[in-house]
Amino acid sequence: MQNKVQEYTTLDDALKLGLREEEYEKIKEILGRTPNFTELSMYSVMWSEHCSYKNSIVWLKTLPKDGPHMLAKAGEENAGLVDIGEGRACCFKIESHNHPSALEPYQGAATGVGGINRDIFTMGARPVAQLNSLRFGDIKHNKTKWLLKGVVKGIGDYGNAFGVPVVGGEVYFDSCYNTNPLVNAMSAGIVRKGRTLSAISYGEGNPVYIVGSSTGKDGIHGATFASADLDENSADDIPSVQVGDPFQEKLLLEATLEIAKTDAVIGMQDMGAAGIICSTSEMSAKGEHGMDINLDKVPLRQPNMQPFEILLSESQERMLVIIKKGREKEVEAIFDKWDLNCVQIGVVTKGNMLNFYWHGERVGQVPASSLVLGGGAPVYLREYKEPDSFKKLKSFDISQVRLPKDLKKVAYALLENLNIASKRWVIEQYDTMVGTKNMQTNKPSDAAVVNVKGTDKALVLTVDCNSRYVAADPYTGTMIAVAEAARNIVCSGGEPSAITNCLNFGNPYNPEVYWQFVGAIKGMATACKKFKTPVTGGNVSFYNQTNIKGKIEPVYPTPTIGMLGVMDKKEWHTSLAFRKPNDLIYLLGKSVNDINSSEYLYSFHKIKKSPAPYISLREEMLLHSLVKNLIRNKLLVSCHDVSEGGLFVALFESAMPNMLGFTIDTDAKIRKDAFLFGEAQGRAVVSIDPEDAEEFVEHLALSGISYTRLGHVTKKRINVDNESFGSINKLADIYQNALQNHLKE
Repeated sequence: MQNKVQEYTTLDDALKLGLREEEYEKIKEILGRTPNFTELSMYSVMWSEHCSYKNSIVWLKTLPKDGPHMLAKAGEENAGLVDIGEGRACCFKIESHNHPSALEPYQGAATGVGGINRDIFTMGARPVAQLNSLRFGDIKHNKTKWLLKGVVKGIGDYGNAFGVPVVGGEVYFDSCYNTNPLVNAMSAGIVRKGRTLSAISYGEGNPVYIVGSSTGKDGIHGATFASADLDENSADDIPSVQVGDPFQEKLLLEATLEIAKTDAVIGMQDMGAAGIICSTSEMSAKGEHGMDINLDKVPLRQPNMQPFEILLSESQERMLVIIKKGREKEVEAIFDKWDLNCVQIGVVTKGNMLNFYWHGERVGQVPASSLVLGGGAPVYLREYKEPDSFKKLKSFDISQVRLPKDLKKVAYALLENLNIASKRWVIEQYDTMVGTKNMQTNKPSDAAVVNVKGTDKALVLTVDCNSRYVAADPYTGTMIAVAEAARNIVCSGGEPSAITNCLNFGNPYNPEVYWQFVGAIKGMATACKKFKTPVTGGNVSFYNQTNIKGKIEPVYPTPTIGMLGVMDKKEWHTSLAFRKPNDLIYLLGKSVNDINSSEYLYSFHKIKKSPAPYISLREEMLLHSLVKNLIRNKLLVSCHDVSEGGLFVALFESAMPNMLGFTIDTDAKIRKDAFLFGEAQGRAVVSIDPEDAEEFVEHLALSGISYTRLGHVTKKRINVDNESFGSINKLADIYQNALQNHLKE
């Protein structure tokens, strides 16, 4: 049958779809002709930044990908896969859903949760834990409150109905996110080694099935939408926001895991960004085969859909499955049992060509490899330039900052600060216990600890990034993000294993934004090599900025780190909470005269520009080694890392769970505000039983690390250098209710 091209396209069509002139010319060269609109639409989504990583892949390839536990390297599968021992593997990944959430926060966040969970169970793993990293603008704005409420409800409603607990996360507020919030969702699942499914297609004549929900017009050109700036007209792109159904996803999960137990499946892939065209092209390219696809056989929920709409739809809860020829009835019976669509829409073919048909007429013909990264998709090395402001940051001098007379006032202000205060209002909307795997209910710790049933092991999970540090110094700030993630896992009793990342930046064509991106990648690589935590994959999200009447405002560079750790013995699980009065409190790590980029400097003194905080990866490694040693020797009652808000906030967060107090003395050699509120890295607060003091100090002496005996735990009162800072009840009330009070205003 001859390829009937009903509609020839022009450069103007390509530009409207987000392609560049040189890209349009390359498409014509690949095809040997002018593409029709359906074909051009395929390239527009597959060559978007969201799908192709065309502006980032050069630098992503420099990240460390090898490690002793790696089972699937970055880019090989839908998600990272790490050996956790005892015949089990952990599948985990983090992705963004920023632009959809900016326009329709409820569905944008909900479908982000659904999509990341599908990436996990498409590989045959059962999701056991969800985390999220959220960024919003100034809470005084009504729009920020609307976005916050919508995003949190979307995450809660979808995750709760789907049945996977939210075990950890972070929420930050800054005016740079006023109109472009960041919604990063992470999921982790467990699978038996050797039982994973791959996103691949091969075997001429093997049937191609679409399973799950019917296809509608939601999400069309969603990948293109995610690869462009938000502006005052972005509300017109609401059709680019998908609509989710968690109950349908739950059925799809169970059906998928059931067919994974058979050997009838060649390959499977989630239909996320770019829908059918993404799944067909990526699976075909990986398996070095082609496909013939009949788009008129795709189950639809809306009438009069055009072929390009069916190809590009990002309707949720759908998968593409390649079945071994002759096993069709077996697979169909499983999906019928779960009351889900399971329709053959095509077959695998020899060669590299994707042919798409509409009622017998071919409406598109493209080489599969030409659509994907490593094939025909373009790769760019963008210009980058250090901004002039970076040099000015380095001129900051702590001596220019006057020491406040009332440090108690500073402490209260920090506990009320929304970047530090309790996120109880958020957490209470999530089901943190569904599935009974969360081990933190009565034992809060720095990272989430998730039971691996049938073993003495647990997963230890965290998401971390202080974007203010990264804005101050992309290299150092991203090193800190990795270091803090590793420190949280170690302080909880785990061993860091690997990371996934969600890289949220502005427009890559802006040389100063791209400089931030390059610096962040270099910092991540340095830290990951030091901690032996290879990068398993993740997500790049550019164009996080707004263009309102010509004024472009990028968000802070936000390379969110999702880290997986493994706890080999559950008895090593260590809480951050003080347990009883008179226990001794120590600070592990060096105190320095540093208030750089701290919440104290930024919010209390209103000094917005300063370098990133102090960090030494060597000292960080010494701290981790010491903490692991102390935990394994059962010498710690509690352990909590020092991060946002500094030492005082860390002490308070350790005191609050059991409503205890503390009394400490500061170090006369360090400025008092830096000692209490500085955010220098590589430190942890621990408490010990006085009876263990002698053995504990012996370990410290051999560690090569600085340490300070601060004081002891009290019943209620909080004292610093014999000055009363009030009772734990008063401070806890400030800390617990700050967010709710803002939302009521």
